[in-house]
Amino acid sequence: MENKQVKKKNKKKKNKVTTNKYLWIISILLVAMIAFIIYKIIIFIQNPTDTFTVEQGKIYQEERAISYIIREESIVKGSNYKNGMEQKKSEGEKVAKGDAIFRYYSNGEEALTKKIQELDVKIDEAMEKEDGGNLPGDIKTIEKQIQDKLSSIQRVNDMQIIREAKKEIANNITKKARIAGELSSAGSYLKKLIDERQKYENELNEGAEELVAPISGIVSYKVDGYEDVLTPKDFSKLNSEFLESLEIKTGQVIADNKESAKIINNFECYIACILTSDQAKNAKEKDEVKLRLPNGQEISAEVEYISKEEEKVVLVFKIDKQVSELTSYRKMSIDIIWWSDSGRKIPNDAIAYEQKGDNNIAYLVRIRGEYTDKILIKIKRQNDKYSIVENYTSKELQELGYTSEELKNRSTLTLYDEILRNPTE
Repeated sequence: MENKQVKKKNKKKKNKVTTNKYLWIISILLVAMIAFIIYKIIIFIQNPTDTFTVEQGKIYQEERAISYIIREESIVKGSNYKNGMEQKKSEGEKVAKGDAIFRYYSNGEEALTKKIQELDVKIDEAMEKEDGGNLPGDIKTIEKQIQDKLSSIQRVNDMQIIREAKKEIANNITKKARIAGELSSAGSYLKKLIDERQKYENELNEGAEELVAPISGIVSYKVDGYEDVLTPKDFSKLNSEFLESLEIKTGQVIADNKESAKIINNFECYIACILTSDQAKNAKEKDEVKLRLPNGQEISAEVEYISKEEEKVVLVFKIDKQVSELTSYRKMSIDIIWWSDSGRKIPNDAIAYEQKGDNNIAYLVRIRGEYTDKILIKIKRQNDKYSIVENYTSKELQELGYTSEELKNRSTLTLYDEILRNPTE
């Protein structure tokens, strides 16, 4: 009886030990599982894993830069600049050498113009009285032309068209007065008015100064005083110290000048930049790049001149597009696009690497349903955020050390594949 109780007691003790052992193992497993989950959460927070759909795209290697506009410019200025000016050619209008650009007003022009206008009214009234309203055919034709021209510019906003119309109207009024004067008797009141008008008109023309284009190009009234400073005649003086010393605000529109104009070579101009990037330091003359202007246009450019300093380099780019659009600026921000490439575009954080012999091979992790597979890829181009990639050929992979057996079931990347970002496997 006593032996049975002892055995029973020992069995209970043994079962308790076994139970405690299982509990201890389960506890360890639970702790390990919790630790693993916590680890995964930390990894996920540090490197969140999501997916990216592979699509055709384009990437750039570019940098922002402050640029200085250098142009071939010829200043046009006369001696009567204090009198004010009348534009005969509009801003940005093309002209040939010798074309009239603008004229300076004569001394007392405002008073003379007012007198001529008053005389025109008196001449019209005198003509009506003298001929009883029966005007000669030539004068009637001219009057109709004047009325038609006045009607045509009522809703016009183009200042150049309005100026040309006003000039044509003034010429017709003068022509009308001359015809009337020729038909009037020598001592008539009308003849005296017309002679007086002619005298004022002569004074007006004699005192005025007309300026013509010294070369062909485009007209600009945006004269800022840097036309002989930022000139393409000699790039050797261009360095960072010289450019940074120029008191020009970035993006400031050059104001219209009221005393002079300039003719700009509209076929080409130059853009100088102070840069510190590796791309700039490694640039060579005649290298071709793209420039993105403030208006969003991307234009081709060529490296024309290089001035290397200790930490900086000054590059001068030559452009032959959008030249006219830049006449309002002397200093502006642009983007220099050193290169661009297109193809299958993926984020850099989706790329992992494996070692194969001496080679570090890039790969992606693709997701299809519940399955993942590894795809070896060749990086064609890469910037700070994205890469353009393509598949290896079997021959290329064999040359990198992969066996035929390893390549037997290899996967390749296609458009619209779902790939992991920040793969942790």
